[in-house]
Amino acid sequence: MKIQILGAGKMGSFFADVLSFEHEVAIFDCNPEKLRFTYNCIRMSDPKEIADFKPEILINAATVQYTIEAFKQTLPYIPNSCILSDIASVKTGLKAFYEQNGRPFVSTHPMFGPTFANLNSLSSENAIIISESNHLGKVFFRDLYNSLKLNIFEYSFEAHDQTVAYSLSIPFASSLVFASVMKHQEAPGTTFKKHLTIARGLMSEDDYLLTEILFNPHTPEQLEQIREELANLLKIIELKDYEAMTDFLSQIRQKIV
Repeated sequence: MKIQILGAGKMGSFFADVLSFEHEVAIFDCNPEKLRFTYNCIRMSDPKEIADFKPEILINAATVQYTIEAFKQTLPYIPNSCILSDIASVKTGLKAFYEQNGRPFVSTHPMFGPTFANLNSLSSENAIIISESNHLGKVFFRDLYNSLKLNIFEYSFEAHDQTVAYSLSIPFASSLVFASVMKHQEAPGTTFKKHLTIARGLMSEDDYLLTEILFNPHTPEQLEQIREELANLLKIIELKDYEAMTDFLSQIRQKIV
């Protein structure tokens, strides 16, 4: 299959590397410098080159801020039969874009990133395939994600946004709050160092990505739960209520089993 990838960032390069062994892959990036680190594929820095390649599926790996813009930039140069796809972690605006465009599409979310995941061992990582997607597109990505040994789930656009609000907004917000009260530690403990590593990894991500995930309409509900539990914990600590603390810890252990 002829596969066109948009964006030669970390994820775009990862997909190019994985797919190039079984498919004919081309990768486009408007910054030629980024193409220096891509191998075993056709490199393009002018969208007009895509027309000659005639891709059967286009994987948009541009950063979240530019996902739709990247689609619009390349649509004039791809066949009408080409399946559009994105791997965006934030689907804001994409459902409407696909509906207005009228082309076959498949939207997925590989729920791992280069910051934390071991890209050579992904068996403990997950991926979401959007249920409204084109059948052939879903088959393609299901086969791909199975080959990577990912755990695959299928959600609607709406259910995806709800899941992201829970699985990303909560840890993101928790790490941001932790980092916001950070003080230099001469002799940090193990737990502190682990939290610090997570916070530093999070802050290495794109500001727009962090903002859009936290601006998910389902995020406030999740953060309100955190606020309620923090207020409860603070009350227990202030009262030095050992019985209440024991119950609190017991409930948490049951939730994380």
